Amino acid sequence: MSNALYFMSQVLLPQSLHLDLPLTALAPMQDVTNLWFMKVINQYGSPDYFFTEYFRVNETSRLNPSILASITENDTSRPVFAQMMGESIPHLVKTAQELCGYNIAGVDLNMGCPAPRIYRKKAGGGLLLSPEKVDRILGELRQAVNDRPFTVKMRLGFENTDTFYQILDLINRHKIDLLSLHGRTVLDRYHGRVNYDLIAEAVRRVNCPVLANGNIYSAAQALSVLAQTGAAGVMVGRWAIGNPWIFEQIRQALRLEAIAPVPLIEVRKYIDRLWQTPAAPNIPERARVGYLKMFLNYIALSVDSEGVFLRLMRQTQTQAELFNLCDRFLVVDTTQTFALAPYSGV
Repeated sequence: MSNALYFMSQVLLPQSLHLDLPLTALAPMQDVTNLWFMKVINQYGSPDYFFTEYFRVNETSRLNPSILASITENDTSRPVFAQMMGESIPHLVKTAQELCGYNIAGVDLNMGCPAPRIYRKKAGGGLLLSPEKVDRILGELRQAVNDRPFTVKMRLGFENTDTFYQILDLINRHKIDLLSLHGRTVLDRYHGRVNYDLIAEAVRRVNCPVLANGNIYSAAQALSVLAQTGAAGVMVGRWAIGNPWIFEQIRQALRLEAIAPVPLIEVRKYIDRLWQTPAAPNIPERARVGYLKMFLNYIALSVDSEGVFLRLMRQTQTQAELFNLCDRFLVVDTTQTFALAPYSGV
């Protein structure tokens, strides 16, 4: 069945870019998936869906203007889901209703954030400790978000998977329209094996499409995960930072086409785009270099198999040092190409 034909509780999911292919989505990442980064990714082959950074919801919160801009000023032509994170039911409902006043693809509830400062407040991944609370939140939000998709992003559990099936049944009870499932627990954070078998269990158990999430680092890995889980699509996070071509590469692989090689000179141009953040003129050089390094930590893993670029990159302190190093590794030899997957062991 085509992804576009999945019928939800009251509404359909936004149409995918390619109706004959599984869905792709850029995972929401705080301080990364802002309007600027969505526009950058869009230059290289957009995913079907974008998700915003989370709107933090509490008694005093207001819609964050910079996150809201990723909805109101978004010219990528791709649907944008607005993600919320919180545990106060009245304030989650109020925020969801406010968000529905904007041109959003749907409202997404974060039930998987592994940051201790979040889960200790019983929000994000902390909600997985309280299925009864989840039941109440999903019920109230389902009523509040009744004319467009209401989606959930979650993990397998908090410390273990004891509540996993119970919460999947709540996903069904409240007619959630799309489930993005990271195949680790909250306390696993981003380490250890991703349990794709449990994602496959979720696919069989819930009545909505499931996006498989967790360590999808290449097109080949995406195809493997889709085959193993039967998911409706994949959600890619950190590895889209390192390889913005990944969504187009996934589509090429799904069509059994040869994946077009990416010359390292194009990687150098990508780094230039990352450097030119809209707020750049107001950011001190040292902080700006540090922010770029956050991206380069992922990019570098596909540059050279020995990890020399990664090691030297981390030692640079100024823009001149960093860009000279980038030129040395990415511009000098125009025949070299970006690896299709991160080099193992780097």
